Amino acid sequence: MSKPAPISLEVVRTKKLSSHMLRVTLGGAGMARFPDKQESAYIKLIFPQENGTRPLMRTYTIRHQRHQEIDVDFVIHEASGPASTWARSAQVDDKILVGGPGPKKLLNTDADWFLLVGDMTALPAISVNISQLPTHARGYVVIEILDNSDIQDLTVPENIDLHWLLNPHPDPSGETLGRYVENLNWLPGKVSAWVASEFSSMQKLRKYLKQTRLLNKEQLYISSYWKIGNDEDQHKTEKRQDAQQLETT
Repeated sequence: MSKPAPISLEVVRTKKLSSHMLRVTLGGAGMARFPDKQESAYIKLIFPQENGTRPLMRTYTIRHQRHQEIDVDFVIHEASGPASTWARSAQVDDKILVGGPGPKKLLNTDADWFLLVGDMTALPAISVNISQLPTHARGYVVIEILDNSDIQDLTVPENIDLHWLLNPHPDPSGETLGRYVENLNWLPGKVSAWVASEFSSMQKLRKYLKQTRLLNKEQLYISSYWKIGNDEDQHKTEKRQDAQQLETT
């Protein structure tokens, strides 16, 4: 089955959420072709290149969806890629090609307690997952941020402990986020975990959760959203090689 053709959407408005996060709201006539209820699904932002070169595509999560609108949150760094550069300069009525949406990656709510972990790139998806938690849920949400001004006003169930982990200089070893999670008090009962972060952090967390805590596939969703020093295409190659290596071990 062929993929649907990309949709042209328009910038409706932009809003700075924090020092390092910018929200771009997309809408326009193209939303007539966009399916409903896609919060937490991913889309591909498509950037055509000159001289017939293959377009650049960058993956982002739908944070909110309303009638004829979607919100997409961008992490803004000093060294910006094509998507965050576009977002920083986006003006009302600017157009962008959008592919997708791809499948949602939601937390398994059949559990005694919950663990959600990620960095700022995962914050939109974590926010949607928090909204899916039952009111009696207990557990932890751990979000690695670049600056204290990046703390957002998230509403979590009463028995969920929300941790904002300040790390202004993410390290290639992935130690900071991984070590913090390892030091959490592990709760009794069946856990459901959702983890998305930088590649090395993901690897460290995966080793801990699968080998030390013995989580199975039904209990754990884990993915890397980026890798320090890599663009999205390079990161995709690293992910594929990592998956192949897992299959052989």
